[in-house]
Amino acid sequence: MKNTIIIFLVSFCSIQFSIAAPIKDSISSFTFQKLQFEAALDFDCDACGCSASGGSMGFSSMLNSNFVGVRYFHQSYSSKDGIFNNSPWVDENFNTTQVWAKIPVTDKIQVTALIPYHFHNRELSTGSENINGLGDITVMATYSVFKTQKDSAVFVHDVQLGGGVKLPTGQFKEANNAGTVNQSFQLGTGSWDYLLLTEYVIKRKSLGLNTMLNYTIKTENDKKYQFGNQLNYGSTLFYLLDFNSLQFVPQVGIAGEVYETNKQYGENVLNTAGDILFSKFGFELGKDRFSLGVNAMLPINQHLLNGKIEANYRWSVNLNYSL
Repeated sequence: MKNTIIIFLVSFCSIQFSIAAPIKDSISSFTFQKLQFEAALDFDCDACGCSASGGSMGFSSMLNSNFVGVRYFHQSYSSKDGIFNNSPWVDENFNTTQVWAKIPVTDKIQVTALIPYHFHNRELSTGSENINGLGDITVMATYSVFKTQKDSAVFVHDVQLGGGVKLPTGQFKEANNAGTVNQSFQLGTGSWDYLLLTEYVIKRKSLGLNTMLNYTIKTENDKKYQFGNQLNYGSTLFYLLDFNSLQFVPQVGIAGEVYETNKQYGENVLNTAGDILFSKFGFELGKDRFSLGVNAMLPINQHLLNGKIEANYRWSVNLNYSL
């Protein structure tokens, strides 16, 4: 099944580039030549449960370059309720409602912001556990280091570099880590974290491919706990279908996350590293200044916390207003 998914993604990409047909240069209030899809910026709470800025589901709108909006996303995990081999498996659900925005400063610089509110729950052997509250706010900026100037070019390129900071506005409780495998059942990391990212978008008429790479540097919080640094990577193929007053953009791709070992009092915490590879698919529907997006992710391969946590699926829905 895993090989089938990968083969499908590769084949789909090859076929679409070979059959891409010309479309109109402008599409009502949305401009495809300005389309900037920044994928997989995983800013908020930590890995393996509360990667709550989007969990590699994508950050920007595929139709409106600059916008304000709201997004809801859900992540489902299964983890062991305890540290022993015979500990029972429990369900964990991580839910986030997020206000997000992407605002231009100059022709080449854009500022983005994420303000999340979490409401997480899990079913332990001792009963249900719920936490909710403000998460970690993230602010970042990107700079376009190269962008094709002529719209008539066969291929349009856009290369961006950026960085940002995640503020410790979400609450971190040591009690949430006691006796549990998933150390990420938190509203925030409790630390100042820093982000570096790069993105490359190539488009040919109505077809585009986005490839991104970003790295989060995490620091120790005031409880002497430090989540491991995190690497995200991914590639997304998208295609614009323009129906004059209505635009439809399907997408398909893959995304990966690599988590380094957590530390407490400077010592490594066992079974806190891991990696996962997702398939992702979805669409965005645009009309006038509004756009509606729906996305889903399914794991292809994963190795989280030495097999003690399993990601089941992720999905999100968002509504944006173009600035």
